[in-house]
Amino acid sequence: MSDGRLRSLAIISMHTSPLAPLGGYKTGGMNVYVRELARELGRRGILVDIFTRRESESQAAIDDSIGEHVHVVHISAGGLGVVDPNTLISHTQEFAGGIHKYATRYNRGYDAIYAHYWLSGKAAEVLRRSWNIPLVQMFHTLGAMKNRIAYQPMIDPRVIGEMEIIRTADRLIAATQAEYAQLLWLYRADRRKVSIVPPGVDAGRFAPLPKKQARDAVGLRDGERMLLFVGRLEPLKAVDTIVAAVGMIHALEAELLHGVRFTIVGGSATDPERRKLIAMGEQLGVSAYLDFVGSRDHTQLPYYYSAAEALLMPSDYESFGMVALEAMTSGTPVIASGVGGLQYLVREGETGFLIPVRDAEALAQRVRDLLHAPSERDRMGANAAELARKYDWPIIADRLIAVLADAMLLRRQQANSGNPGG
Repeated sequence: MSDGRLRSLAIISMHTSPLAPLGGYKTGGMNVYVRELARELGRRGILVDIFTRRESESQAAIDDSIGEHVHVVHISAGGLGVVDPNTLISHTQEFAGGIHKYATRYNRGYDAIYAHYWLSGKAAEVLRRSWNIPLVQMFHTLGAMKNRIAYQPMIDPRVIGEMEIIRTADRLIAATQAEYAQLLWLYRADRRKVSIVPPGVDAGRFAPLPKKQARDAVGLRDGERMLLFVGRLEPLKAVDTIVAAVGMIHALEAELLHGVRFTIVGGSATDPERRKLIAMGEQLGVSAYLDFVGSRDHTQLPYYYSAAEALLMPSDYESFGMVALEAMTSGTPVIASGVGGLQYLVREGETGFLIPVRDAEALAQRVRDLLHAPSERDRMGANAAELARKYDWPIIADRLIAVLADAMLLRRQQANSGNPGG
Protein backbone atom coordinates (compact mmCIF):
# COMPACT_ATOMS: atom_id res chain seq x y z
CA MET A 1 0.00 0.00 0.00
CA SER A 2 1.14 3.53 -0.72
CA ASP A 3 2.89 5.43 2.08
CA GLY A 4 1.02 8.61 1.10
CA ARG A 5 3.86 10.17 -0.83
CA LEU A 6 3.08 11.51 -4.31
CA ARG A 7 5.22 9.64 -6.82
CA SER A 8 3.17 9.80 -10.02
CA LEU A 9 0.40 12.07 -11.25
CA ALA A 10 -1.94 11.99 -14.24
CA ILE A 11 -2.74 15.54 -15.35
CA ILE A 12 -5.62 15.89 -17.79
CA SER A 13 -5.91 18.92 -20.07
CA MET A 14 -8.19 17.61 -22.78
CA HIS A 15 -9.03 20.60 -24.93
CA THR A 16 -5.75 22.51 -24.91
CA SER A 17 -2.10 21.52 -24.79
CA PRO A 18 0.55 22.91 -22.44
CA LEU A 19 2.80 23.02 -25.52
CA ALA A 20 0.52 25.36 -27.50
CA PRO A 21 1.69 28.95 -28.16
CA LEU A 22 0.03 31.54 -25.96
CA GLY A 23 -2.61 33.93 -27.18
CA GLY A 24 -4.02 31.47 -29.70
CA TYR A 25 -7.45 29.87 -29.79
CA LYS A 26 -8.33 28.80 -26.23
CA THR A 27 -4.72 29.05 -25.05
CA GLY A 28 -3.73 31.13 -22.07
CA GLY A 29 -3.13 30.92 -18.36
CA MET A 30 -4.32 27.34 -18.00
CA ASN A 31 -1.73 26.12 -20.50
CA VAL A 32 1.01 27.90 -18.56
CA TYR A 33 -0.29 26.56 -15.25
CA VAL A 34 -0.25 22.93 -16.39
CA ARG A 35 3.18 23.19 -17.99
CA GLU A 36 4.91 25.01 -15.15
CA LEU A 37 3.38 22.89 -12.38
CA ALA A 38 4.40 19.72 -14.22
CA ARG A 39 7.93 21.03 -14.67
CA GLU A 40 8.22 21.80 -10.95
CA LEU A 41 6.88 18.37 -9.95
CA GLY A 42 9.23 16.72 -12.43
CA ARG A 43 12.20 18.50 -10.85
CA ARG A 44 11.25 16.75 -7.61
CA GLY A 45 11.38 13.33 -9.25
CA ILE A 46 7.60 12.93 -9.52
CA LEU A 47 6.48 11.24 -12.73
CA VAL A 48 3.91 13.40 -14.51
CA ASP A 49 1.93 12.35 -17.57
CA ILE A 50 -0.10 15.18 -19.13
CA PHE A 51 -2.91 13.94 -21.36
CA THR A 52 -4.19 16.27 -24.06
CA ARG A 53 -6.13 15.85 -27.28
CA ARG A 54 -4.19 15.25 -30.47
CA GLU A 55 -4.88 17.98 -33.04
CA SER A 56 -2.34 17.16 -35.76
CA GLU A 57 -0.63 14.13 -37.25
CA SER A 58 2.66 15.97 -36.80
CA GLN A 59 2.38 15.90 -33.00
CA ALA A 60 4.54 13.27 -31.39
CA ALA A 61 2.62 10.57 -29.55
CA ILE A 62 4.72 11.37 -26.46
CA ASP A 63 6.57 14.67 -26.04
CA ASP A 64 9.27 14.97 -23.35
CA SER A 65 10.27 18.59 -23.98
CA ILE A 66 8.83 20.15 -20.82
CA GLY A 67 11.36 18.59 -18.51
CA GLU A 68 12.66 15.52 -16.73
CA HIS A 69 9.99 13.01 -15.64
CA VAL A 70 7.29 14.92 -17.57
CA HIS A 71 5.51 13.52 -20.64
CA VAL A 72 2.85 15.17 -22.77
CA VAL A 73 0.76 12.37 -24.23
CA HIS A 74 -1.39 13.17 -27.25
CA ILE A 75 -4.62 11.17 -27.28
CA SER A 76 -6.81 10.85 -30.37
CA ALA A 77 -10.44 11.81 -29.74
CA GLY A 78 -12.97 13.54 -31.97
CA GLY A 79 -10.76 13.58 -35.04
CA LEU A 80 -7.97 16.02 -35.83
CA GLY A 81 -7.91 19.79 -36.00
CA VAL A 82 -8.69 22.63 -33.63
CA VAL A 83 -12.32 22.48 -32.55
CA ASP A 84 -14.66 24.35 -30.26
CA PRO A 85 -14.26 22.81 -26.78
CA ASN A 86 -18.05 22.70 -26.39
CA THR A 87 -18.22 20.08 -29.15
CA LEU A 88 -15.82 17.74 -27.34
CA ILE A 89 -18.19 16.64 -24.57
CA SER A 90 -19.38 13.71 -26.70
CA HIS A 91 -15.76 12.52 -26.98
CA THR A 92 -14.74 12.47 -23.31
CA GLN A 93 -15.36 8.72 -23.06
CA GLU A 94 -13.21 8.16 -26.15
CA PHE A 95 -10.51 10.37 -24.67
CA ALA A 96 -10.61 8.52 -21.34
CA GLY A 97 -10.37 5.23 -23.21
CA GLY A 98 -7.22 6.43 -24.98
CA ILE A 99 -5.65 7.37 -21.65
CA HIS A 100 -6.53 3.97 -20.23
CA LYS A 101 -4.91 2.22 -23.22
CA TYR A 102 -1.74 4.28 -22.76
CA ALA A 103 -1.54 3.47 -19.05
CA THR A 104 -2.04 -0.23 -19.75
CA ARG A 105 0.51 -0.31 -22.57
CA TYR A 106 3.22 1.43 -20.55
CA ASN A 107 2.28 -0.17 -17.23
CA ARG A 108 1.56 3.20 -15.65
CA GLY A 109 0.02 3.49 -12.22
CA TYR A 110 -0.86 6.88 -10.78
CA ASP A 111 -1.36 8.10 -7.24
CA ALA A 112 -3.93 10.70 -8.27
CA ILE A 113 -5.58 12.51 -11.18
CA TYR A 114 -5.42 16.29 -11.48
CA ALA A 115 -7.98 17.51 -14.05
CA HIS A 116 -8.20 20.98 -15.59
CA TYR A 117 -11.37 22.53 -17.02
CA TRP A 118 -14.69 20.74 -17.02
CA LEU A 119 -14.11 18.56 -20.10
CA SER A 120 -11.03 17.06 -18.48
CA GLY A 121 -13.06 16.46 -15.34
CA LYS A 122 -15.66 14.46 -17.26
CA ALA A 123 -12.94 12.24 -18.72
CA ALA A 124 -11.29 11.98 -15.30
CA GLU A 125 -14.52 10.73 -13.72
CA VAL A 126 -14.34 7.64 -15.96
CA LEU A 127 -10.70 6.97 -15.04
CA ARG A 128 -11.28 7.59 -11.33
CA ARG A 129 -13.84 4.79 -11.24
CA SER A 130 -11.56 2.44 -13.18
CA TRP A 131 -8.33 3.17 -11.30
CA ASN A 132 -9.84 3.82 -7.86
CA ILE A 133 -7.58 6.80 -7.17
CA PRO A 134 -8.52 10.32 -6.04
CA LEU A 135 -9.59 12.99 -8.50
CA VAL A 136 -8.59 16.60 -7.83
CA GLN A 137 -10.27 19.17 -10.07
CA MET A 138 -9.43 22.76 -11.02
CA PHE A 139 -11.88 24.52 -13.35
CA HIS A 140 -9.89 27.71 -14.17
CA THR A 141 -13.14 29.32 -15.32
CA LEU A 142 -16.67 28.53 -14.16
CA GLY A 143 -19.47 28.28 -16.70
CA ALA A 144 -22.06 29.78 -14.37
CA MET A 145 -19.93 32.89 -13.84
CA LYS A 146 -19.26 33.36 -17.54
CA ASN A 147 -22.96 32.93 -18.28
CA ARG A 148 -23.89 35.56 -15.70
CA ILE A 149 -21.44 38.05 -17.17
CA ALA A 150 -22.54 37.36 -20.75
CA TYR A 151 -26.25 37.43 -19.79
CA GLN A 152 -26.66 33.83 -20.95
CA PRO A 153 -28.92 31.18 -19.36
CA MET A 154 -27.35 30.10 -16.09
CA ILE A 155 -27.77 26.37 -16.67
CA ASP A 156 -26.35 24.73 -19.79
CA PRO A 157 -24.55 21.42 -20.51
CA ARG A 158 -21.25 22.82 -19.27
CA VAL A 159 -22.69 23.96 -15.95
CA ILE A 160 -24.46 20.62 -15.50
CA GLY A 161 -21.15 18.87 -16.18
CA GLU A 162 -19.37 21.08 -13.67
CA MET A 163 -22.01 20.28 -11.05
CA GLU A 164 -21.50 16.55 -11.60
CA ILE A 165 -17.72 16.88 -11.25
CA ILE A 166 -18.07 18.97 -8.09
CA ARG A 167 -20.21 16.24 -6.59
CA THR A 168 -17.87 13.34 -7.46
CA ALA A 169 -14.37 14.85 -7.22
CA ASP A 170 -12.35 14.15 -4.09
CA ARG A 171 -10.94 17.68 -3.93
CA LEU A 172 -11.54 20.99 -5.69
CA ILE A 173 -8.88 23.65 -6.18
CA ALA A 174 -10.01 27.28 -6.16
CA ALA A 175 -7.50 29.88 -7.32
CA THR A 176 -8.85 32.64 -5.08
CA GLN A 177 -11.24 33.36 -2.25
CA ALA A 178 -13.65 34.69 -4.90
CA GLU A 179 -13.69 31.37 -6.76
CA TYR A 180 -14.12 29.54 -3.46
CA ALA A 181 -17.23 31.65 -2.77
CA GLN A 182 -18.54 31.05 -6.31
CA LEU A 183 -18.20 27.28 -5.93
CA LEU A 184 -20.20 27.39 -2.71
CA TRP A 185 -22.75 29.97 -3.86
CA LEU A 186 -23.44 28.94 -7.45
CA TYR A 187 -22.73 25.20 -7.25
CA ARG A 188 -23.41 24.30 -3.60
CA ALA A 189 -19.99 22.66 -3.36
CA ASP A 190 -19.04 20.89 -0.15
CA ARG A 191 -16.74 23.42 1.52
CA ARG A 192 -14.72 20.57 3.04
CA LYS A 193 -13.63 19.57 -0.46
CA VAL A 194 -12.42 23.02 -1.56
CA SER A 195 -8.84 24.22 -1.05
CA ILE A 196 -7.63 27.67 -2.10
CA VAL A 197 -4.31 27.34 -3.91
CA PRO A 198 -3.37 30.12 -6.36
CA PRO A 199 -1.40 29.51 -9.54
CA GLY A 200 2.34 29.96 -9.34
CA VAL A 201 4.92 31.85 -11.35
CA ASP A 202 8.49 31.13 -12.36
CA ALA A 203 10.19 33.90 -10.40
CA GLY A 204 13.51 33.12 -12.09
CA ARG A 205 12.18 33.52 -15.62
CA PHE A 206 10.04 36.57 -14.89
CA ALA A 207 12.51 38.53 -12.78
CA PRO A 208 12.86 42.19 -13.83
CA LEU A 209 15.22 42.53 -16.80
CA PRO A 210 17.56 45.43 -17.58
CA LYS A 211 15.41 48.04 -19.27
CA LYS A 212 17.58 48.49 -22.35
CA GLN A 213 17.82 44.73 -22.93
CA ALA A 214 14.03 44.35 -22.72
CA ARG A 215 13.31 47.39 -24.89
CA ASP A 216 15.75 46.27 -27.57
CA ALA A 217 14.24 42.79 -27.59
CA VAL A 218 10.73 44.09 -28.34
CA GLY A 219 11.85 46.74 -30.83
CA LEU A 220 11.26 49.92 -28.82
CA ARG A 221 13.25 52.91 -30.05
CA ASP A 222 14.69 55.70 -27.90
CA GLY A 223 11.92 57.85 -26.52
CA GLU A 224 9.18 55.28 -27.15
CA ARG A 225 7.02 53.90 -24.35
CA MET A 226 4.83 50.82 -24.38
CA LEU A 227 1.62 49.83 -22.63
CA LEU A 228 0.85 46.14 -22.91
CA PHE A 229 -2.02 43.69 -23.24
CA VAL A 230 -1.34 39.93 -23.25
CA GLY A 231 -4.07 37.36 -23.78
CA ARG A 232 -6.63 35.86 -26.10
CA LEU A 233 -8.59 38.23 -28.29
CA GLU A 234 -12.13 37.53 -27.16
CA PRO A 235 -14.93 39.83 -25.96
CA LEU A 236 -14.55 38.91 -22.27
CA LYS A 237 -10.99 40.27 -22.31
CA ALA A 238 -12.47 43.73 -23.10
CA VAL A 239 -9.61 44.92 -25.28
CA ASP A 240 -12.11 47.32 -26.83
CA THR A 241 -12.03 49.16 -23.48
CA ILE A 242 -8.32 49.80 -24.09
CA VAL A 243 -9.01 51.14 -27.58
CA ALA A 244 -11.76 53.39 -26.23
CA ALA A 245 -9.40 54.65 -23.49
CA VAL A 246 -6.74 55.48 -26.09
CA GLY A 247 -9.36 57.45 -27.97
CA MET A 248 -10.19 59.43 -24.83
CA ILE A 249 -6.55 60.21 -24.08
CA HIS A 250 -6.04 61.28 -27.68
CA ALA A 251 -9.00 63.65 -27.44
CA LEU A 252 -7.94 65.11 -24.06
CA GLU A 253 -4.15 65.17 -24.24
CA ALA A 254 -2.86 63.99 -27.61
CA GLU A 255 0.70 65.19 -26.91
CA LEU A 256 0.94 62.68 -24.04
CA LEU A 257 0.67 59.84 -26.54
CA HIS A 258 3.69 60.99 -28.55
CA GLY A 259 5.99 57.96 -28.79
CA VAL A 260 3.52 55.69 -26.96
CA ARG A 261 2.45 52.36 -28.40
CA PHE A 262 -0.25 50.05 -27.09
CA THR A 263 1.10 46.58 -27.83
CA ILE A 264 -1.46 43.77 -28.04
CA VAL A 265 0.09 40.30 -27.70
CA GLY A 266 -2.28 37.49 -28.64
CA GLY A 267 -4.54 36.30 -31.40
CA SER A 268 -3.89 36.29 -35.12
CA ALA A 269 -4.76 38.36 -38.18
CA THR A 270 -7.79 36.16 -38.85
CA ASP A 271 -9.45 36.68 -35.44
CA PRO A 272 -12.84 38.42 -35.77
CA GLU A 273 -12.15 40.30 -32.52
CA ARG A 274 -8.89 41.68 -33.92
CA ARG A 275 -10.66 42.93 -37.04
CA LYS A 276 -13.28 44.58 -34.83
CA LEU A 277 -10.60 46.28 -32.73
CA ILE A 278 -8.73 47.53 -35.80
CA ALA A 279 -11.96 49.01 -37.19
CA MET A 280 -12.65 50.66 -33.85
CA GLY A 281 -9.16 52.16 -33.77
CA GLU A 282 -9.64 53.57 -37.27
CA GLN A 283 -13.00 55.06 -36.30
CA LEU A 284 -11.47 56.79 -33.26
CA GLY A 285 -8.40 57.94 -35.18
CA VAL A 286 -5.94 56.08 -32.93
CA SER A 287 -4.74 53.26 -35.21
CA ALA A 288 -1.19 54.65 -35.15
CA TYR A 289 -0.92 53.86 -31.44
CA LEU A 290 -2.14 50.25 -31.68
CA ASP A 291 0.41 47.52 -32.35
CA PHE A 292 -1.05 44.03 -32.91
CA VAL A 293 1.90 41.62 -32.75
CA GLY A 294 0.02 38.29 -32.59
CA SER A 295 0.84 35.33 -30.37
CA ARG A 296 4.24 35.12 -28.74
CA ASP A 297 6.10 32.21 -27.20
CA HIS A 298 6.08 32.21 -23.41
CA THR A 299 9.87 32.63 -23.38
CA GLN A 300 9.48 36.03 -25.09
CA LEU A 301 7.01 37.47 -22.61
CA PRO A 302 9.56 38.53 -19.93
CA TYR A 303 10.96 41.05 -22.41
CA TYR A 304 7.51 42.49 -23.13
CA TYR A 305 6.64 42.74 -19.45
CA SER A 306 9.93 44.36 -18.44
CA ALA A 307 9.80 46.84 -21.32
CA ALA A 308 6.22 47.95 -20.60
CA GLU A 309 5.13 50.94 -18.55
CA ALA A 310 2.18 48.86 -17.36
CA LEU A 311 0.09 45.82 -18.18
CA LEU A 312 -3.56 46.58 -18.99
CA MET A 313 -6.19 43.96 -18.06
CA PRO A 314 -9.69 45.46 -18.30
CA SER A 315 -11.32 42.00 -18.39
CA ASP A 316 -14.97 41.31 -17.69
CA TYR A 317 -13.96 38.11 -15.88
CA GLU A 318 -10.71 36.50 -14.74
CA SER A 319 -10.70 33.51 -12.42
CA PHE A 320 -7.15 34.41 -11.38
CA GLY A 321 -5.08 36.51 -13.77
CA MET A 322 -1.89 34.61 -14.53
CA VAL A 323 -0.71 37.29 -16.95
CA ALA A 324 -1.00 39.92 -14.21
CA LEU A 325 1.11 37.79 -11.90
CA GLU A 326 3.81 37.34 -14.56
CA ALA A 327 3.91 41.07 -15.22
CA MET A 328 4.14 41.88 -11.51
CA THR A 329 6.95 39.37 -11.05
CA SER A 330 8.74 41.19 -13.88
CA GLY A 331 8.47 44.46 -11.97
CA THR A 332 5.62 45.93 -14.01
CA PRO A 333 2.53 47.55 -12.47
CA VAL A 334 -0.92 46.38 -13.56
CA ILE A 335 -4.05 48.37 -14.34
CA ALA A 336 -6.91 45.88 -14.14
CA SER A 337 -10.62 45.43 -13.60
CA GLY A 338 -11.48 44.64 -10.01
CA VAL A 339 -12.86 41.20 -10.87
CA GLY A 340 -12.05 37.63 -9.84
CA GLY A 341 -8.45 37.03 -8.86
CA LEU A 342 -7.33 40.44 -10.09
CA GLN A 343 -8.89 42.12 -7.07
CA TYR A 344 -6.59 40.05 -4.84
CA LEU A 345 -3.43 40.31 -6.95
CA VAL A 346 -3.44 44.04 -7.70
CA ARG A 347 -3.20 46.33 -4.68
CA GLU A 348 -4.63 49.76 -5.36
CA GLY A 349 -1.94 52.44 -5.54
CA GLU A 350 0.70 49.97 -4.38
CA THR A 351 1.25 47.52 -7.26
CA GLY A 352 -1.08 49.13 -9.79
CA PHE A 353 -4.67 50.29 -10.07
CA LEU A 354 -8.08 48.63 -10.02
CA ILE A 355 -10.81 50.08 -12.21
CA PRO A 356 -14.52 49.29 -12.70
CA VAL A 357 -15.44 46.86 -15.46
CA ARG A 358 -15.90 48.46 -18.90
CA ASP A 359 -14.91 51.89 -17.59
CA ALA A 360 -12.78 53.31 -20.39
CA GLU A 361 -12.68 56.71 -18.71
CA ALA A 362 -11.17 55.28 -15.53
CA LEU A 363 -8.64 53.29 -17.56
CA ALA A 364 -7.69 56.39 -19.54
CA GLN A 365 -7.16 58.37 -16.34
CA ARG A 366 -4.93 55.70 -14.77
CA VAL A 367 -2.85 55.41 -17.94
CA ARG A 368 -2.43 59.19 -17.93
CA ASP A 369 -1.39 59.06 -14.26
CA LEU A 370 1.38 56.57 -15.01
CA LEU A 371 2.61 58.30 -18.16
CA HIS A 372 2.85 61.58 -16.24
CA ALA A 373 4.71 60.03 -13.27
CA PRO A 374 7.49 57.58 -14.28
CA SER A 375 8.77 57.51 -10.69
CA GLU A 376 5.38 56.22 -9.50
CA ARG A 377 5.53 53.55 -12.16
CA ASP A 378 8.93 52.44 -10.85
CA ARG A 379 7.75 52.45 -7.24
CA MET A 380 4.70 50.31 -7.99
CA GLY A 381 6.74 47.99 -10.20
CA ALA A 382 9.20 47.33 -7.37
CA ASN A 383 6.32 46.66 -4.98
CA ALA A 384 4.73 44.29 -7.49
CA ALA A 385 7.92 42.25 -7.88
CA GLU A 386 8.25 41.95 -4.10
CA LEU A 387 4.64 40.83 -3.62
CA ALA A 388 4.78 38.31 -6.47
CA ARG A 389 7.66 36.34 -4.93
CA LYS A 390 5.27 34.54 -2.60
CA TYR A 391 3.74 32.89 -5.68
CA ASP A 392 6.98 31.23 -6.78
CA TRP A 393 6.23 27.73 -8.09
CA PRO A 394 8.16 25.78 -5.43
CA ILE A 395 5.96 27.41 -2.76
CA ILE A 396 2.72 26.78 -4.65
CA ALA A 397 3.71 23.20 -5.56
CA ASP A 398 4.20 22.39 -1.87
CA ARG A 399 0.63 23.49 -1.19
CA LEU A 400 -0.77 21.45 -4.07
CA ILE A 401 1.15 18.35 -3.07
CA ALA A 402 -0.35 18.67 0.41
CA VAL A 403 -3.87 18.73 -1.07
CA LEU A 404 -3.12 15.71 -3.27
CA ALA A 405 -1.63 13.81 -0.32
CA ASP A 406 -4.72 14.56 1.76
CA ALA A 407 -6.95 13.23 -1.04
CA MET A 408 -4.81 10.10 -1.28
CA LEU A 409 -5.04 9.56 2.48
CA LEU A 410 -8.81 9.90 2.48
CA ARG A 411 -9.11 7.44 -0.41
CA ARG A 412 -6.98 4.88 1.50
CA GLN A 413 -9.11 5.33 4.60
CA GLN A 414 -12.26 4.77 2.57
CA ALA A 415 -10.78 1.64 1.00
CA ASN A 416 -9.79 0.26 4.43
CA SER A 417 -13.30 0.90 5.75
CA GLY A 418 -14.89 -0.81 2.75
CA ASN A 419 -16.32 2.45 1.40
CA PRO A 420 -14.78 3.30 -2.00
CA GLY A 421 -16.05 6.88 -1.97
CA GLY A 422 -18.47 8.78 -4.22
